[in-house]
Amino acid sequence: MKSTLPLSILDLAPVTEGSTPAVTFANTLDLARHGERLGYRRFWLAEHHNMPGIASAATAVLIGHVAAGTSTIRVGAGGVMLPNHAPLQVAEQFGTLGALFPGRIDLGLGRAPGTDQAAAQALRRYYASAEEFPADVQELLGYFAPVVPGQPVQAVPGAGIEVEVWILGSSLFGARLAAALGLPYAFASHFAPDALEQALALYHREFRPSPRRAKPHTMLALNVVCAGDDAEAGRLFTTQQQAFVNLRRGRPGLVPPPLASAEAIEDYASPAERAMLEATLACRAVGSPKKVRAEVAAFVERYRPDELILTANVFDHAARLHSFALAIAALEGIAGR
Repeated sequence: MKSTLPLSILDLAPVTEGSTPAVTFANTLDLARHGERLGYRRFWLAEHHNMPGIASAATAVLIGHVAAGTSTIRVGAGGVMLPNHAPLQVAEQFGTLGALFPGRIDLGLGRAPGTDQAAAQALRRYYASAEEFPADVQELLGYFAPVVPGQPVQAVPGAGIEVEVWILGSSLFGARLAAALGLPYAFASHFAPDALEQALALYHREFRPSPRRAKPHTMLALNVVCAGDDAEAGRLFTTQQQAFVNLRRGRPGLVPPPLASAEAIEDYASPAERAMLEATLACRAVGSPKKVRAEVAAFVERYRPDELILTANVFDHAARLHSFALAIAALEGIAGR
């Protein structure tokens, strides 16, 4: 018998126009507590740098803040961009989190820098390239293993501590690596859906069981904005649409308020930009609870994930809380893989 599909929250710690990072961090914790009460399984934060509208750069620090303010929900990185860090430092950070919050810490690992080229160089000046990612992942996994006699470098804390490690991806590269290492795989379908079908097929086909995972396990990211009616949800979604257009224009800034209506995006964005939005944000469910349920059910039926992680870049904090509450109620009973 298929079980109910687990749902989680991906938060980008948005800094909205007129707000501050301090307010953002309070809202992030409030959202995590809200998600915990509602029954969401995980609360993940994503590493980004040099982006005024995203305050989750010090991802491990913010995870500690959220984990300390909650009690049961799993808290993790969706993800840590490993090319920006030495694997030993990541192992020490997440080993510390795992010791503080046993059985609750997830570590999603990504290959992209999560920033522009200048900031990537400032973060890790002497790093060869992201092509070192597979070796870095294996080095990191080694630090979480029990220490062996004669081991010259160990993560303290880290060795022997339970941290659930995931590979993140939006291409076949991450799918192949996750399969080879026997790790769960999370796909960034909320902003890069093009290779989704191919990546899932490759991951399931090439998966090799490991001590961490006996069989394939996937989680897909989905933009979900839920409101009392379709028009209001569409209006709230224009915040996300504007943010993507601004980023593509080379002007990332604070998270903007929504436009007057969903249709107003036609005046804000050019035809080429609207085509980009349609492709980039194709994996979405935006509307009333009835519409969201139908669209998510169709998405799940097509791609058969083991879990879903929902993201909602909604300007007003109360509206974002309400969206996640409506969504989990609307999606009750949808079966997983």
